[in-house]
Amino acid sequence: MPFESSAESIVPPSGAAGAGPLIAAVDIGGTKIAGALVDARGELLVRVQRPTPADRDAMTVMGSLAEVLAGLRESADWPRVVAVGIGSAGPIDASRGTVSPVNIAGWRDFPVVAQVGERVGGLPVVLTGDGIAITAAEHWQGAARGHDNALCMVVSTGVGGGLVLGGKLHPGPTGNAGHIGHISVDLDGDVCPCGSRGCVERLASGPNIVRRALESGWRPAHGEESDAAAVARAAREGDALALASYDRAAQALAAGIAATATLVEIDVAVIGGGVAGAGPLLFEPLRAHMRRYATLSFASGVKVVPAVLGTDAGLVGAAAAAAQALRLEAFATGAH
Repeated sequence: MPFESSAESIVPPSGAAGAGPLIAAVDIGGTKIAGALVDARGELLVRVQRPTPADRDAMTVMGSLAEVLAGLRESADWPRVVAVGIGSAGPIDASRGTVSPVNIAGWRDFPVVAQVGERVGGLPVVLTGDGIAITAAEHWQGAARGHDNALCMVVSTGVGGGLVLGGKLHPGPTGNAGHIGHISVDLDGDVCPCGSRGCVERLASGPNIVRRALESGWRPAHGEESDAAAVARAAREGDALALASYDRAAQALAAGIAATATLVEIDVAVIGGGVAGAGPLLFEPLRAHMRRYATLSFASGVKVVPAVLGTDAGLVGAAAAAAQALRLEAFATGAH
C-alpha cells in the first residue's frame, strides 16, 4: 500500500538533528499504529501514526503498519537508524516473531517481524509485548529508573505488565513474562476472557470497574458515559458504590503485586494507564491493601508509584527493549 503523507503524519524534530544512532520504534495497538525515530536520550525525533483497521484482514492491517514504516523512512534521519523495535498488543511469540493481538482479529500468529524486516532494508527487528515495552521505558527513563528489580503495569482496558530482574528486562522465552493481568487473585471468581477465573484484569481493568459499579446499582450522572472516568468522578464526590468498585480494583492489584514480590523480590511497582489516572482514588487503597498482602519482610517494602512517561511509553520502550536485546551500548549509556 503506498504511503501518502498528511499533516498529522510526520512531526519534525524541534532541534537540529544529532549525529548519534537512532532506533525506529513501532507501537501496535487496537486503535492506532504509531511510529517514531528514538535517540539515545529517549527523545522522539519523528512521529508517524495511522489508524489500526482492526476488523480487517491481516494484510490490510499490515498495510497500515507499512505506511508508518514508509513515513519514517522518508525522514532525512533514517540513515542513522540501526534497528527497529516493535511493541505490540499480545499475545506475542517473540521466539517466532509472531503476534496474535486479541484486539486485532485478522492477526493470528501473524509473522510481523518477517513482514517488517522486508520493509526496512535488512535492519535487525526486535519484537516486544506492549507490557514489556512500557516496562523497558519506565526502567530506562521513568519511575523505575535506578531500580534493579521492578514490576511495571498498565491498567487500562486490560491489565498488562513486565519485569525487570537483576537490572535487565525479563521477557521470558516468548516475551510474555510478567503478565500480571492474568494472575488469579479470586479463585472462584468470574470467568476471564483468557479462560481462567478471578484474574487481576477481570477485577481491576477500566471496563470491569464500570461493570462492577453498574452491577451494584451505580449510575452515571445524566448525560455522562458509563466509563471508568465517570466512576472516578462519582467516587471523588463520595459515591459509596463508585468508591467500593475502585477499592475492589485496588485490592486485586495489591494481591497481584504482593504475589509477584513474594515470587521474585521486586522493590518497586510502577503503575500507568488510564485507570492509574484516577490518582489517589486508586493508589491510596492500593497501598493500604499492600500492607495486608505483602507481609513477608522481603516483600513488605515494595513501593507503589505512578508511571511518568505517559502515552509515549510504548514507543520509548520498544526502542529501549530493542537496544537491550541487541546490546546497543550507545543507548545504554545515553540514558544516564
